[in-house]
Amino acid sequence: MFELFKEEIARQISALSGVQTDKVLEAIAPPRLAEHGDFAVAIPRLRLPTNPAANATDIAGRMQTNDLLTAISCQGPFINIFINKQRLMQLTLKQVFETRETFGQNKSGEGKKVVVEYSSPNIARPLHAGHLRGTIIGNFVVHALKANGYETISMNYLGDWGKQYGLLAVGYQELGLGDDAKLEADPIQHLYDVYTKVNAAATAELKEAWASPKAAKSKTIHDRAREYFKRMEDGDAEALKLWKRFRDLSIERYKDTYSRLGVNFDVYSGVSQVKEATSRAVEMLVEQNLLEESDDAKIVNLEKYKLGRAVIVRKDDSPLYLTRDIGAAMARYEEFQFDKMIYIADSQCGWHLAQLFKILELLGKGDLSKRCQHISYGIVKGTVTRRGAIFLDEILNETRDSMQSLMRENPETYAQIEHPNRVADIIGMSAVIIQDFGVRRTKDYAFDWRRNLSFEGDTGPYLQYTHARLCSIERRSGLPIKLDVDLSLLSEPCAIEIVECIAQYPDQVRQAAETLEPVNLSSYCFRLCRAISSALNVLNVMYADPDVAQARMLLFWAARVTLGNALRILGLQPLERV
Repeated sequence: MFELFKEEIARQISALSGVQTDKVLEAIAPPRLAEHGDFAVAIPRLRLPTNPAANATDIAGRMQTNDLLTAISCQGPFINIFINKQRLMQLTLKQVFETRETFGQNKSGEGKKVVVEYSSPNIARPLHAGHLRGTIIGNFVVHALKANGYETISMNYLGDWGKQYGLLAVGYQELGLGDDAKLEADPIQHLYDVYTKVNAAATAELKEAWASPKAAKSKTIHDRAREYFKRMEDGDAEALKLWKRFRDLSIERYKDTYSRLGVNFDVYSGVSQVKEATSRAVEMLVEQNLLEESDDAKIVNLEKYKLGRAVIVRKDDSPLYLTRDIGAAMARYEEFQFDKMIYIADSQCGWHLAQLFKILELLGKGDLSKRCQHISYGIVKGTVTRRGAIFLDEILNETRDSMQSLMRENPETYAQIEHPNRVADIIGMSAVIIQDFGVRRTKDYAFDWRRNLSFEGDTGPYLQYTHARLCSIERRSGLPIKLDVDLSLLSEPCAIEIVECIAQYPDQVRQAAETLEPVNLSSYCFRLCRAISSALNVLNVMYADPDVAQARMLLFWAARVTLGNALRILGLQPLERV
């Protein structure tokens, strides 16, 4: 919303200095001290030939105040400008009123397609706390890009192929560990239990063989697993039928958990779907003489690029994840013709992805390599116990149940909520997501259950409480939302602060797509909520004069719409009652 004011500043300075308008726009920023103005122009950035302070004095003295700019002064090499707050209020509230749920969105990415790969669990295993961060960051990235006009394809690239699925099948079928009723009731948990048991049996079998070689079995569980997976590789219909059942049931169960997090995928892909592309990638590496023999394996030597030696094919001729990723990247580009493909993966995957991008370049796919981007994130600490990683559903259930207990402490309000269990779940999700978005995505952080659940401070429940509080004012006031109000009645500093915060939102949306950094938008939400909370203590709606109440209602409604739009980009569902 500040563009109009910035453009007027740039227009005048350009006319007076001869510097191009876009260069002047780059020099406009908030001043170091708020009392200096709303905007400051750093004259040294314009690279004018004479003294910057003298230039600032000269230009400021010739600039004109008008309907947009109310005061102009200079301080050293800076020109400071105050803008017309009533005009800002008119423009901002009008735009929110006209655009509503699309307020803040733009079309800067129109005509561009982005594939975003994230979450990517191994099927037949529960999502655990380690999947949480990549999943919610990926969801934010998709929403941020959509808000800027990009066409997005959200992809979940499943670990759904390999010998481990032969081991699972042997345990389920041949060792009698499978139970069809349990599989249908809770497929992932049952398959995880089967895998744990068969893996333990296989390990015990190996230990026994080491201890007593004469008693060793001629065919071990691992041997049977390799044979079963070989049947899968060869296209055996019965073997693939069971594997497909495991895969399909796993995906359906994953969707339940993703739904709680507000996450939807356009494509469920997986390792199993890139076998042909992987073979083609190996053939291309051979044809272009990029493969070398090393300890019976085949590698691409990337040492001169300071990326080590990338193993492509093991000594048993089986491909690695890197090999499959090379094939997958080329296959995706052929299918989607994307402008960019973003891999949401933790910082430990940086080396792997750097090797991938370099090998694509060496294969003559430089354009594809440049379209690929790694968005990395740090590790969540405190989510591993002695028995292993905490499952994601455990975290979500614990936060839901804790929130419901807190909500029950106010029986009157609790009774007014239509679906309290669902509302508690959403507040719990908000707590988990916003704690993560409270730090920069590249930073590690410690998971804190207690801090998560507070309705005070910079937490998800506080954001939801503020949104619900604004909804409550709308319901209780009974006032219609209309633009034809007397905005001069909104002269209080706290009202102007809310308007200024709302006006910043379109820039926040643009910045979200540029940086793909959720902490910035999360911080913005807290600034807006704090401004709202301060204003609610001063600007009464229920008992004000009718004209004043109508103006204030428009202001709070616009704040509620803006907050709701921002929460949705962060991946939260705004609540009307808590």
